[in-house]
Amino acid sequence: MTHTRPQQPKHANRPTQAAPERKPGRRRFLASGLLAGGALLVGWGYQPPRQRLHAAQALATEGGAVGLNGWVAIAPDGIVSVVVPRSEMGQGVHTALPMLVAEELDVPLASVRILQAPIDKIYANVTLLRDALPFHPDDNGRTHQGAQWLAAKLGRELGIMFTGGSTSVKDAWMPMREAGAVARALLVKAAAQRWRVPPAQCRTEDGFVIHQGGARLGYGALALEAAGLDAGIAASDVRLKQAGQFRLIGKPVARLDSRTRTDGSALFGIDARVPGMVYAAVKMSPVVGGTVAAFDAAAVASMPGVLHVVPVPGTPGERTGAGAGVAVVAAGWWQAHQAAAALPVTWNDGALAQLSSDEVGREMARALEHDSGYVYHEAGTQDVRGIARTVSAEYRAPYLAHAAMEPINCTAQVEGGKVRLWASTQVPSVAVDVAARVAGVARADVSIEVMLLGGGFGRRLEADMVAQAVTVALASGGKPVQLIWSREDDTTHDVYRPAALARMRAHLDAAGNILAWDSKLASGAIGHQYFSRNLGLPGVGPDKTTAEGAYDMQYAIANQRIAHVAVDSPLPIGYWRSVGHSHNAFFKEGFIDELAHAAGRDSVAFRRALLGAHPRALAVLDAAVARAGQPAAGRAHGVALHRSFGSTVAQVAEVSVKGGQIRVHRVVCAIDCGIAVNPNIVAQQMESGVLFGLSAALYGEITLKDGRVQQSNFGDYPVLRMHEAPQVETIIMPSAAHPEGVGEPGTPPVAPAVAAAVFKLTGQRLRSLPLRLA
Repeated sequence: MTHTRPQQPKHANRPTQAAPERKPGRRRFLASGLLAGGALLVGWGYQPPRQRLHAAQALATEGGAVGLNGWVAIAPDGIVSVVVPRSEMGQGVHTALPMLVAEELDVPLASVRILQAPIDKIYANVTLLRDALPFHPDDNGRTHQGAQWLAAKLGRELGIMFTGGSTSVKDAWMPMREAGAVARALLVKAAAQRWRVPPAQCRTEDGFVIHQGGARLGYGALALEAAGLDAGIAASDVRLKQAGQFRLIGKPVARLDSRTRTDGSALFGIDARVPGMVYAAVKMSPVVGGTVAAFDAAAVASMPGVLHVVPVPGTPGERTGAGAGVAVVAAGWWQAHQAAAALPVTWNDGALAQLSSDEVGREMARALEHDSGYVYHEAGTQDVRGIARTVSAEYRAPYLAHAAMEPINCTAQVEGGKVRLWASTQVPSVAVDVAARVAGVARADVSIEVMLLGGGFGRRLEADMVAQAVTVALASGGKPVQLIWSREDDTTHDVYRPAALARMRAHLDAAGNILAWDSKLASGAIGHQYFSRNLGLPGVGPDKTTAEGAYDMQYAIANQRIAHVAVDSPLPIGYWRSVGHSHNAFFKEGFIDELAHAAGRDSVAFRRALLGAHPRALAVLDAAVARAGQPAAGRAHGVALHRSFGSTVAQVAEVSVKGGQIRVHRVVCAIDCGIAVNPNIVAQQMESGVLFGLSAALYGEITLKDGRVQQSNFGDYPVLRMHEAPQVETIIMPSAAHPEGVGEPGTPPVAPAVAAAVFKLTGQRLRSLPLRLA
């Protein structure tokens, strides 16, 4: 697999449609209400944001290392410890985030070590709430800017440590660079004072302060003195580098964690080993929302290794992945698993015992018929003249499981009024809050060791496994308990990507131009469930994730209306890699392809004509198409372009069909993500996103019958195998703009690109996922 950084292509003049006239819409009203919501709120809003440099407590360091701020500590030997506040789940934050500090601090990346972030509000994901606002990306008005300001302040106040939304580098871009720059300024000042020279006569390089006369001191020798100067540092002493001065950022640096991944020394949540640890397996209701009526613990008490049996009620909040059940604690996990399987349990199936996928689909269809929904974006009017043709279509997407390679697990110990956690989690602060609530202790009495994640994809944004593990640990006499779900548990008790239904309509004129676009979507709203069960907050109001990728498209269509109807999902739903973009890109790009065909025009040329107001997006599309060239004999190319998490991605899929089977041979993927902090990591994430998206496009589907999830393991919920993986070629567009998301944008375009190629080969328009030929 290869990736390149091309020169910015030049474009001839091309026909474009006028940029749409945008109406304020209800989201602007909501934001205005937020801005004017009383004297107290307004007063708070005008206060400056809280600092993100110093934590409430000094960094816990070892070996004589000295903390220079809440992000950086330096040991006497010059080793630099960098606090990484985001969970490493394969996306490369243990390399990309230290690069930000190392660049401004002027130290070799090889001298950097990772320090786990303590639970502190300076490590909150501030960008997350700001990006969650339901404004159109092209709206740069004062209302939007004001709402972003308040959302960022609120994110800092809430202090939620959250790895998701493709925000890790984006959120860390300024605070971690500033932390490195401040530490560097302190070190320069300490050296200048020792030498009794002006700081302006000193420079830094590779972990040394160097005087213009030739004297040099290592950072390790200066750290203690530098720490004592913190109060005397002035803003004028701290300067961030300009892009032209970067020596590390933008370079394809090898990942710091590559060796541990290949030699097996990397420790994931399931690898936690604590002296005296016992193991637990859980048997949960097979019916969504079911509860335990009775169980016979005596029936398994004499089985090998069994220690005791613990009832595990449904975790706090409604519709969690972890249903009500019974846990078996044993000396080994296999013993616990075998005993749990043999444990006689009588279930109360509850109100959803007749639930089926067909009923879920019918409910969404009824909602589209009878509910006008929330309008996320509207421009112009649907009452247009000159209509030569109207095209309508209905698209569908199923529930999806996360299917991370590391099964759900958590290790917990409750002893002496204290709780200790070892967990592979995307939300350590939430995990601590949930553990404190379940154990009935103060938040300060919970400690957590965040382990590596063997895949997250949004599933580990949940804390249901933490609640279960702490519940079992409470009944285990102070022993640490490692709770592990089987693959079957994981698949049948997930928080699933919502099923969705879309009805699309467009009017074309005689020349094939789009006169009006109307899109109406229906699905569950993840936020309505997530905020309640994990944060104890009400799930109300518009949820941007339901319509993202539909209302915020880059195409210049003068008259457009995009609405969404929130349909209460009986199945637990949660964030899944690329969230709403994962299906809305399929709906939107699939329909664009249909309109191009109806207009009798090439699908690439059709898109180009709509991108006049977005030259960066046009450049991405042209780069992917140019690299793809012509398909091999017997194959076809399908194209899709999509913006998500601030980045624009174009993909060209080379596809063949044989014996009714769809095979993807090659995917060319171009991305504009702003400045690429580490091009290697960007390419890796594009490859990962393509393969993840292909698994869903070709195979992914969770179905319900009699209230039970029908899939249980990779035999009936398959993922892409190695021999099916296409060649992926990544093109990273050159840019000096602020970095945008990378972890998820590679996933949404692949399904519509493949579907477009299949249409060229077979004439079948596939409007439902997964893609299956008749």
